[in-house]
Amino acid sequence: MLNRVRKGLHRMTSALNSESDNSVMGLTGGKKGSVDGTGVIKLDPWLEPFKDALRSRYSHAQQWIKTIDETEGGLEKFSKGTEIFGFVVHDNGDITYREWAPNALRAYLIGDFNEWNRDATPMTRSEYGRWEVALPAKDGQLAIPHGSKVKISLVIPTSHERLERVPAWITRVTQNLNFSPVYDGVFWYPPQNEKYVFKHPRPPKPKSARIYEAHVGISSPELRITTYKEFTKNVLPRIKHLGYNVIQLMAIMEHAYYASFGYQINSFFAASSRFGTPEDLKELIDTAHGMGITVLLDMVHSHASKNTEDGLNQFDGTDHLYFHEGSKGVHEQWDSRLFNYGHHEVLRFLLSNLRFWMEEYQFDGFRFDGVTSMLYTHHGIGSGFSGGYHEYFGPNVDEDGVLYLMLANEMLHNLYPNCITIAEDVSGMPALCVALSLGGIGFDYRLAMAIPDLYIKWLKEKEDADWDMGALTHTLVNRRYGEKTVAYAESHDQALVGDKSLLMWLCDKELYTNMSILSVFTPVIERGLSLHKMIRLITHGLGGEGYLNFEGNEFGHPEWLDFPRDGNDNSYWYARRQFNLPDDDMLRYKFLNEFDGKMQWTEEKYGWLHSEQAHVSLENEQDKVIVFERAGLLWIFNFHPTQSFTDYRVGIQAAGTYQVILDTDDPAFGGFGRNVKGTRFFTTPFQWNSRKNFIQVYIPVRTAIVLALESTL
Repeated sequence: MLNRVRKGLHRMTSALNSESDNSVMGLTGGKKGSVDGTGVIKLDPWLEPFKDALRSRYSHAQQWIKTIDETEGGLEKFSKGTEIFGFVVHDNGDITYREWAPNALRAYLIGDFNEWNRDATPMTRSEYGRWEVALPAKDGQLAIPHGSKVKISLVIPTSHERLERVPAWITRVTQNLNFSPVYDGVFWYPPQNEKYVFKHPRPPKPKSARIYEAHVGISSPELRITTYKEFTKNVLPRIKHLGYNVIQLMAIMEHAYYASFGYQINSFFAASSRFGTPEDLKELIDTAHGMGITVLLDMVHSHASKNTEDGLNQFDGTDHLYFHEGSKGVHEQWDSRLFNYGHHEVLRFLLSNLRFWMEEYQFDGFRFDGVTSMLYTHHGIGSGFSGGYHEYFGPNVDEDGVLYLMLANEMLHNLYPNCITIAEDVSGMPALCVALSLGGIGFDYRLAMAIPDLYIKWLKEKEDADWDMGALTHTLVNRRYGEKTVAYAESHDQALVGDKSLLMWLCDKELYTNMSILSVFTPVIERGLSLHKMIRLITHGLGGEGYLNFEGNEFGHPEWLDFPRDGNDNSYWYARRQFNLPDDDMLRYKFLNEFDGKMQWTEEKYGWLHSEQAHVSLENEQDKVIVFERAGLLWIFNFHPTQSFTDYRVGIQAAGTYQVILDTDDPAFGGFGRNVKGTRFFTTPFQWNSRKNFIQVYIPVRTAIVLALESTL
């Protein structure tokens, strides 16, 4: 009875959220009425004591939008900052360059075009500390040649010192490490015949998000940086073969330090030149769209690089242009700068940055990195987050950061209705993925960050026999009703140096000696392959409304990830993905790769990720068996390290004849094939584990099976 009530509540809360406008100026549940930011309380009654804070937050968001409407002509116009700032090329070939630098006394544009004469091209100061200069076309040619280097030279007060900076809105920067690690700004405006022309429309918004998280630079077995073109040619077909329908690209925004994994951004509008040209990246995204794959950008608006010469830091000689002043503007752990989200021009910069990536490169949405840091004044440092609701309101919350995320979702979802936004937050902030009209923050998904932590902790600290089935299912289903979650067994975080991939934890040194099909199938390898498949399957089926895999982990990539740096003699040995491993028919990695593909394509057919949350009917601690139903499928897991079970009785709600559609023990996936393919399972109309019927199955040690009604095959 309790489960039926919970399911009913889940359906109602999900419907209310999905039917409400993702706008603070919109409607709740598709109906007109009082909209004050407290609609979320219908989804989560525990928020009732904080209704005044919800109203205040909502009112402030509305006020920001009204201010932008009055002063800028609306969010749509406000987010087109690239039509005002940076280099704007007009139809007649004239170039206008504008920059925001209120502290500067004088400003000059310098570069190859004027032989770096620091006084040849002065800029004029206008209102709000803006500087601008117009460069008329000469004989039909641009005054600044495509591909030439440029900088802005600023004279600051007191010392009258010259500061030379890479333009803040520049769309191309390059680095020549033979001369300097400092990036050069490049004027990028290729001739018409060299501009990439998009051929494919954006794919429809996927009902189920099966996300392949990838880093272009590591996408080859070779000891070097991979290019956009190589990723397009070699990796996109792999992703399509596996059945993923969303790619999440990391480290695209230009970052000075390769080993930062793309999280120390210095040029926010520039695609990383390490991997190729902007046109190459456009081709990658367009090709993915042609395959029906949605492409998300890993968006870093939580902080910025401390670089001055080629970053935003101290751009006009002050420490508080784009960032907070003093220690408030510094992230102690990341050694980076923190944006002042409450400043009008900073909002223009960040919202325009989102718009730029959506328009110029045709991205389909964003995974927002470091959202916890944006939500709280303590940035998550030293905070364990007990789950008490008092932690989500009050002085520890950075209301400006919350409001920026609300405005970002407002702008994105209204201009691009099929846009996807994902929040990386460890705090469990309520209403993060609730529609804005209800008082939520407006994201589509949040990451289930506790799940991979559980697996790593257990593999490090527990014997298999001590795995707690109740704790496992609780961690997998413990998410806020009505808020969609992306589940994953491991991401790039778990692969970084200092840790190891799941398969490395499971098999360790035997990965080097016993992954050949000609070698002994040792108990360690048997356990490793079995648990690798089971962990991923139960996470996929039970853990959320979306699923994420980090590049290479689908086939159990060995070892860890470590970018070239001084501490490893600048080696690329661990900064690569060894796709040669699953391609080798003599290696067992192929089994994991094909199982992952089977899992994705089975979800494509049955759609469990966009189905109601699962009904768990059994968590047997003695047998180490978990049984649940989702999307009309019956999922059975035997995590027991030594015991198989014959004629094991499990409950099932829908009567009928069932067959196995996914079996971790299938020989095609490196198993023993102990369940005969095509076996038919007939239900018996007798209540079992609170389900109307039961069937009896054989579940070998460390295996899982998924069954479906014959009528659906």
